[in-house]
Amino acid sequence: MQAVKNYIEINKQRFLDELIEVLRIPSVSANPAHKADMLRTAQFVAEAFLKAGVDHYEVIPTAGHPVVYAEKMIDPKYPTILVYGHYDVQPPDPLDLWNSPPFEPVIKKTDIHPDGAIFARGSCDDKGQVWMHVKAFEAMTQTNSLPCNVKFMIEGEEEVGSPNLAEFCKNNKERLKADVILISDTSIISNDTPSIDVGLRGLSYIEVEVTGANRDLHSGVYGGAVANPINVLCEMIASLKDSNKHITIPGFYDDVQNLSDEERSALANAPFDLEAYKKDLNIADIEGEQGYSTIERTGIRPTLDCNGIWGGYIGEGAKTVLPSKASAKISMRLVPNQSSEKITELFQKHFESIAPKSVTVKVKPHHGGEPVVVPTNSIEYQAAAMAMKKTFGKDPVPTRGGGSIPIVALFEQILGLKSVLMGFGLDSDALHSPNEHYGLFNFYKGIETIPYYFSYYADLKSNQ
Repeated sequence: MQAVKNYIEINKQRFLDELIEVLRIPSVSANPAHKADMLRTAQFVAEAFLKAGVDHYEVIPTAGHPVVYAEKMIDPKYPTILVYGHYDVQPPDPLDLWNSPPFEPVIKKTDIHPDGAIFARGSCDDKGQVWMHVKAFEAMTQTNSLPCNVKFMIEGEEEVGSPNLAEFCKNNKERLKADVILISDTSIISNDTPSIDVGLRGLSYIEVEVTGANRDLHSGVYGGAVANPINVLCEMIASLKDSNKHITIPGFYDDVQNLSDEERSALANAPFDLEAYKKDLNIADIEGEQGYSTIERTGIRPTLDCNGIWGGYIGEGAKTVLPSKASAKISMRLVPNQSSEKITELFQKHFESIAPKSVTVKVKPHHGGEPVVVPTNSIEYQAAAMAMKKTFGKDPVPTRGGGSIPIVALFEQILGLKSVLMGFGLDSDALHSPNEHYGLFNFYKGIETIPYYFSYYADLKSNQ
């Protein structure tokens, strides 16, 4: 392993320079205007795998954006690790809130990242973390230290719900045969406290539209007599939670898996500084479902949030109208035993039922995914824990992640494989927000840790 460490140290600046290059490509999967950028990014990643030492690679078309597949099979008797990640990124909007252009990476020091962080869209989610795997693999191949077979599946649609990846997996089950899936698209508690996510929430994502009159109306002539869709939509959304921030959709909590007192107590032992949390977000107080801590609210409890709302006139100056339509995007994060399909149906039925007769309502489901719990007694998890302990100097804390990676549940369903969620970002890295960044410490720590995972996993697997 010393040869791997030496190789990484010698090539650190090159690794960073290459990451900066791929971060410059605006691979926004949600925007059709970036279709060419998506293909360019896929080809960039594929060529990087070739340079790093794979025996075979392909940029495979799908009904949407392509999947990058690469592999190095050193011995069929050795275990095979399938590495999953994504090269697409979130839209950078609102652009005016970025301190530097989102696709012109810059490195700046911060209080949390005194060694510097790279500011760019996708730096942490997920290009920076994918690049850790590319460079860790390169370090192992170039020093003849690769102890396992390895396959890479890097997709371009994770940020829009991976609509074509399930079909890709079904059509490529033989090609994707492996022993475990390794994913770095999650966070650690802090740079002083490593952690491994052992649970992810599911997702139901929905768009709603409320329509009143057949055209925009003069607010003086019609105001007070005709329903204003913006007002109605706001009232409907507000009614989806009560004063205790409990979601009011009938049947919403029926399948929620409640943790025992012992499990909640163990979760409470994870390091968490509430005052630092509030300071980082520049808020005076927190808010959430009554009876639960902040960690529980973001990890083990379901949520409902409005992610966007629009309608009427929003240009410069004044235009006094009652809009004909108002719309919103709403997401619900789900916990074990909840079904995204069932929750979507419950939401649609309830939202339509609470609409007053003065408006009509449309509910359009977008995408969803199922919650996941990862066992901590498997050799896959144990290898990750050992690797993190080796590089961080302390045992990682098992945590429940608040985010969603819908494909993880599908991997188990379609490929029959468990996933290990060994990420290196921080929740404070502004994922999906303006000024997204990724610490250089975290980037290099990931490159250092991944080869240990391969080594420990190979050893544990051989002793099974």
